[in-house]
Amino acid sequence: MPEMLIIMTSPLRDIVHGLQVAASIKAQKPEWRISWIVRDIFAPLVRASAAVEQVYVFQRHEGARGFLRTMREVRKREFDLVCDFQGLLRTGLMTKWARGRRKIGRPDAREAWGVFYHEKIKLPPAARQAHLLECMLQFCPAAGAEPRLTGPLRFRDLERLNLGFMDPRKGQRPILIFPDSGRDNKKWNGFSQLTALLIREGGRKVVWAGSHYLPCRESFPEGAFINLTGNTSLTSLPALLAKADWVISNDSGPMHLAAAMGLRTVGLFGPTDPQRFGPYPPKSPTNYTIQAPVGELTLLSAKEVYYLFTRIEHNLQKTPVRGVLAPA
Repeated sequence: MPEMLIIMTSPLRDIVHGLQVAASIKAQKPEWRISWIVRDIFAPLVRASAAVEQVYVFQRHEGARGFLRTMREVRKREFDLVCDFQGLLRTGLMTKWARGRRKIGRPDAREAWGVFYHEKIKLPPAARQAHLLECMLQFCPAAGAEPRLTGPLRFRDLERLNLGFMDPRKGQRPILIFPDSGRDNKKWNGFSQLTALLIREGGRKVVWAGSHYLPCRESFPEGAFINLTGNTSLTSLPALLAKADWVISNDSGPMHLAAAMGLRTVGLFGPTDPQRFGPYPPKSPTNYTIQAPVGELTLLSAKEVYYLFTRIEHNLQKTPVRGVLAPA
């Protein structure tokens, strides 16, 4: 059985894309045994992936000691293929220390650490305009697979967790909202007002989720709103997403995970380009993005987002409205 090692330690968005690549390789070439090096905070998600057999956990907070401990464990096995999906100093050194017959990385590796690779993938034409996942899919040919997705991400034990708070209300599954993002200029401040519109005018149940607590100061009927921000773990995230009717999110890792699982996803975008960083694939009938005027999220109102969302939902059963939507 050929052995592959994927090196992608962070962030969540890139790990999700990497898991999609791993799943594509595994679906086309099931003989490959895939291992992964990842930071401790993201390890639960990689462990839950149906495509990954072994996970090496990197304790970044331990510095050089954590690095050496991880690599001692990695070096116990020799790999047929070592793929550095990230292209950083840290991952370049991991590639160098890993025992592998072929070591492959990105031609755009930062900090010039491409010297540790035997080969480099070929990026698609116009790579600077291409979606990040399209670039990462170019690792597939190294394993004898085509650079394409083969279906939604699958995770183990989705039904293990008791998520009764995600039960339907009035016959409809809840809308799951992720109001946070990794950068301040990617955070929309209208989620409280949007939640009020979804509940009061749309009659929907809304659940907020995320790793950092964010308050919603609106008052709602009992059972119509649940705030899980600050209390959402990566262990439960795939199961939580799978229970949602829709996922509405800033440009964030959970948005990409929802799209990767084939769930109905709406991403709100400001300064970043949804064609490069939006839910993938952009032409999927389940993936939508709303672009703020001139890329400024403060100019995007809750009423505009609610109107566009209801338009998407109403048209979905007829002719899907695909691509990037913007307020009139």
